[in-house]
Amino acid sequence: MNVEAAKAKTLTVVSKVPEVTIFFWIIKIFATTIGETAADYLATNLGFGLTGTTWVMTGVLVVVLAAQFRARRYIPGIYWLVVVVLSIVGTLVTDNLTDKYNVALETTTVIFAIALAATFITWARVEHTLSIHSIYTRRREAFYWLAILFTFALGTAAGDLIAERYGIGYWKAALLFGGCIALITFAWRYLGLNPILAFWMAYILTRPLGASIGDYLSQPKADGGLGLGTTTTSLIFLAAIAVVVAYLTKSKKDQVVVTVPSDE
Repeated sequence: MNVEAAKAKTLTVVSKVPEVTIFFWIIKIFATTIGETAADYLATNLGFGLTGTTWVMTGVLVVVLAAQFRARRYIPGIYWLVVVVLSIVGTLVTDNLTDKYNVALETTTVIFAIALAATFITWARVEHTLSIHSIYTRRREAFYWLAILFTFALGTAAGDLIAERYGIGYWKAALLFGGCIALITFAWRYLGLNPILAFWMAYILTRPLGASIGDYLSQPKADGGLGLGTTTTSLIFLAAIAVVVAYLTKSKKDQVVVTVPSDE
């Protein structure tokens, strides 16, 4: 009887975010790469300029976020489109501060680190969890997307600071950030690192990792890149994302069903 009563007080719902699988990290890194190259492509190749690109992509972000919030469950095409657009907007936020208003990368790194920390603290106090497996209400989803925006902005600032300002170079920076993610993974799997903390640490670092990869592929050889250009690099990674998202849409391998209290 008690078991039946407990069941009656719970509901089964579909999460608004995907399961964290290898596919999640593959698309995330690809999306962050596009965030770097697509922002440059729109601003330079298409001639929108930094300000014009920012306004256009902010408008696109509003539209895709509205579609995401209206969806009642995780839909791969919509979710990952939001991530890609957020990656571009996060890059543009940092680029505006550094290129247009001459704010030092050290300063922007600190600013976005504080903004992200404040988001996490508020989220934890209000919802009592930072787990992405608990994203099934609009308020939690709002915290989630705000945190992701700041991870992209922070990752852009920190990545540019290390790869360009400190002169490490793109491919070396990619190895550095990739190594840090590997260490976090090892600490989570074998040393008991909190899984929620490990997830968000890795999530933040995938932004500068993806940006370093994107810059290495797209930038001219004279600047330490391979010279593929922003157009080619963006198209390669967009096609890769489309293939993986199409697979996930059909297979539903990353769908998450959770049991929650009926009063939430």
